[in-house]
Amino acid sequence: MEHLTFNVNDGYLEALTRGHQEGFLTSGDYFTLTQCETMDDVLMHCGLTDYAQYFQGVRSPLSTSTVRERCQAKLVDDFKYMRSQAVADMAKFLDYITYGYMIDNVVLIILGTLHGRELSQVIDRLHPLGMFDGIQSLAVAMSPAELYDSILVESPIGKYFQASFLSEEASLTELNIEVIRNILYKAYLEDFYDFTQRLGGGTAEVMKEVLGFEADRRTINITLNSFGTELTREEKRSLMPEIGLLYPDSLEPLLTATDYDGVRAAVDRYDELREIFQEAVVSPAKSLEDIFFAKEVDMHMIS
Repeated sequence: MEHLTFNVNDGYLEALTRGHQEGFLTSGDYFTLTQCETMDDVLMHCGLTDYAQYFQGVRSPLSTSTVRERCQAKLVDDFKYMRSQAVADMAKFLDYITYGYMIDNVVLIILGTLHGRELSQVIDRLHPLGMFDGIQSLAVAMSPAELYDSILVESPIGKYFQASFLSEEASLTELNIEVIRNILYKAYLEDFYDFTQRLGGGTAEVMKEVLGFEADRRTINITLNSFGTELTREEKRSLMPEIGLLYPDSLEPLLTATDYDGVRAAVDRYDELREIFQEAVVSPAKSLEDIFFAKEVDMHMIS
């Protein structure tokens, strides 16, 4: 029955998605790019792809930052158009995708302010998909309580902010900011997970793996980054998402781990995670985060 009515709301969006997929750079494109001897050669080849209109007017010499900026502009325009055409559950699903960018933007502004950077410089680095009304006002927040009560409470990610975690007297130090990031991401991932599981079908199956993997990655990073900090066992536990392979059986071993080897031993029972740690040993030039990112890209391609 689901397939009989699919085209009513989502048929056009599926056609758009298939069209965008056809516009991805092919292996032939990447091979040609590896043969380019100058950035001008790169610019000329980009003019032969679906990115052509986004490189119109770009003058030589072409910089890597410009390439990133123009490619991101295409992604954002494509996403926003799809969101404008989406209704019901599809619209909400696409909104959930933007929440992660909002969290990263919030943290970036606060960190920029903490380090004394000009707001205009920080704004230029924000991801376009993570913008929301009032985001620039984050620069004036002096405490977690003020951050929530004055600004985030009315934002799309305000519901993820557990203001009770940090006291009203707490200052916005780098450690506290990372705690805030993890508070928001934990609640966001669990909420997104619950939403997709309620949808059922292929969406629930695919997103269970995708969101579970992200939760496991964040849990491992929280554990590794907590070494040498003042975070208590209970505080670390409250930051770990309650989804994914590691939840609930492996959270306790991670909380008792005191070094990298302890973390590796705690996740060794899971083939997927064990392979990631093994690759980090075989390829020392790659960081653990690089390997997680590559795995995530592969997962999205298959999805």
